[in-house]
Amino acid sequence: MPTHYKGSPRDVLALDTFIKLIRASGTVASRLYAPVQREHGMTESQLGVLEALLHLGPMPQTALCGKLLKSGSNLTTVVDNLERRGWVRRVRDADDRRVQIVHLTASGRKAIESVFPDHVDRVSECLGALTREEQRELGRLLRKLGLAAAE
Repeated sequence: MPTHYKGSPRDVLALDTFIKLIRASGTVASRLYAPVQREHGMTESQLGVLEALLHLGPMPQTALCGKLLKSGSNLTTVVDNLERRGWVRRVRDADDRRVQIVHLTASGRKAIESVFPDHVDRVSECLGALTREEQRELGRLLRKLGLAAAE
């Protein structure tokens, strides 16, 4: 659905493109994360934390915030819930007691390793609507947009 805004051609094009970006992102996210929630009781943010810890190893909670683009208070809640499930543990940094390092537990590793292959399959299936070259181009354009927006 295009915008109904009656502004300059530049603004109308930007709004139309933005609407498509947000709608596509929401549709893809819903398709990817609903099964994870339904089948494993795991939120998008929880999946992100577990995946980051699986592939990158233990890291400070503040580093996870940056990786997942989540606020500190939001990520604290996510990590609290993961800790309650026994999937992560926090360890105070020996050099700086203010820093908490988040570690994946054995049961957390088992949980993410059971979820992640199906998640990857769904991602590949969703993005399979695009050719490999289109996926590369979309990745390039999204990176360019993200970097410009961050400036």
